[in-house]
Amino acid sequence: MSELSISSDGRDDPAVFGDKVAAGEAGGADTIWIANHLFLRDPAVLGALTLSETQRLKVALMAVSPLTQHPVQIAMATATLAERFPGRVKLCLGVGAPADLAAIGVDGAKPLRAMREALQLVRALLSGESVTFQGETFRVDRRRLAASGGDIPIVLAASGPQMLELAGAEADGVLISAGASVPFVQQTLHSVARGAKGRKLKTSGLVYASVDADERRANDRVRRILAILLRGAHHKVNLDLAGSVLDQAALNAAVVAEDWSRAEAMIGDDIVARHAASGTPEQLRRRLAEYHASGLDEIVIAGVRDGAQIKQLLKSS
Repeated sequence: MSELSISSDGRDDPAVFGDKVAAGEAGGADTIWIANHLFLRDPAVLGALTLSETQRLKVALMAVSPLTQHPVQIAMATATLAERFPGRVKLCLGVGAPADLAAIGVDGAKPLRAMREALQLVRALLSGESVTFQGETFRVDRRRLAASGGDIPIVLAASGPQMLELAGAEADGVLISAGASVPFVQQTLHSVARGAKGRKLKTSGLVYASVDADERRANDRVRRILAILLRGAHHKVNLDLAGSVLDQAALNAAVVAEDWSRAEAMIGDDIVARHAASGTPEQLRRRLAEYHASGLDEIVIAGVRDGAQIKQLLKSS
């Protein structure tokens, strides 16, 4: 079985986040991936709190964007955490949510060059050596970090073919977004392999998960989050590969209108079965095994709002 980790998307209030951390630590989760969504809670601060309050749980700063934060600042935060908690920190770079970028007037339409430079610059800075870097987007002139970063894995959150190939070519790992069907995971990992050209990197994937003795009750927990996600036009290939039939325009209209009963009704049990790991404990284990067999080394449980469910998911897996 692949590694099993948990996540927080920045919406969790202190009590919920604390329950998740406690459940992850007690339940044997490898890592808590803490998202970096603008206007929500800061992952570096939450990461520091988590590392201080646990003994073994690792922290991944998830999809920190060089379009909103300079790579030097990203490297500083990461190295500072790793200096105090060696071997327990990972960094995940990503472009950022389009709506977040638009809200602050940042154009994220062509991020590939900036992401490549950021990955190279952060890696150089974390090495502890003096760095001179002359890119088109970022520059550093003969400076080094005060904190020693050590051996920090750098993961790239990627979805498009070029970004996936960049992950394969230069990152230590790749993170696949939630809502992906097993065939879509396989297709994305083919793109990673093209970039990797034989080099090995760790493959991780966010997977919406829910478990309950009653399959319908388990599925009900993930219908809304899948509705919000799968309405996007960029998920058409994901849906088609899975054989999922979904009127994305109608779904989007329902979500925009916040007509949740209509939106959730469109996410049938068949859609849940193809785009999440949900159901009874046996169904959950079978689905997680399918995601692992698709090529994921690490499954990151996503879309869960309470520590009790995290505890049950880890126990059932």
